[in-house]
Amino acid sequence: MSTDSKDVLELSLLLDAIERHYGYDFHNYARASLLRRVRKFLGQVNRSYISDLISLLLYDENSFSLFVKQLSVPVTEMFRDPDFFQVLRTQVIPVLKTYPFIKIWHAGCATGEEVYSMVIVLEEEGLLDRCQIYATDFNDQALSIARKGIYSSKQLERYEGNYRQSGGQTQLSDYGYQMYDSFKLNDRLSKKITFANHNLVTDGVFGEMNLVLCRNVLIYFNQILQERVLGTLVDSLCPFGILCIGKRENLRFCKVAERLESLDLCQRIYRKKE
Repeated sequence: MSTDSKDVLELSLLLDAIERHYGYDFHNYARASLLRRVRKFLGQVNRSYISDLISLLLYDENSFSLFVKQLSVPVTEMFRDPDFFQVLRTQVIPVLKTYPFIKIWHAGCATGEEVYSMVIVLEEEGLLDRCQIYATDFNDQALSIARKGIYSSKQLERYEGNYRQSGGQTQLSDYGYQMYDSFKLNDRLSKKITFANHNLVTDGVFGEMNLVLCRNVLIYFNQILQERVLGTLVDSLCPFGILCIGKRENLRFCKVAERLESLDLCQRIYRKKE
């Protein structure tokens, strides 16, 4: 048996053990990406074989938390993809303004930068006080960072550029303050956000939402899991609710596409038919 075949076998055993012990199901993550991240984690914990991780993760919850962090891909930044936030402002916000009260779910929010970006847009468009926002992720460490709303000031210049390109009406620095080498967002921005643990793989529908965002998360799932998660996202929308996924993601070959119409195909923004 080749080394790659042994890795695949050991990975399957590891995922079985994690699901039975912790309830996390990673079986339908894209296999090449998953193997790459598990091999990287092996180096971090100084282990040689994937099977070595079974006992480590079952008996050491701190190591399991680090493992989850490795797999959860918390790659994000404020106003990531500025053109998306520009379309959000010009095409989605006018629809939301027709509702007296607005419920928004940001699924897979990671460390929160894109949630706060959306909140700033809502504030500038006079909608924030009418909104309740749920921001979820299965990575508790990422959620902890999101709740604090404190980010490295080294990124502020790039974030300011993203903000301007997205159609921002003032300066990003107006929404927080610098302290030492960090940038703290104003508490007002987080008052309308409820951060919570939610696992898209194993948990269910999340209420009757007017807007659901789940960007750059589906790319890490295989086709089976993408179909299941997209079903959960669409079931969470109220009639004519709006779904936003990542620009590198699409609904091809997904049954759920029949339940949606495109609002902006380039930005992958869809509306539930009914």
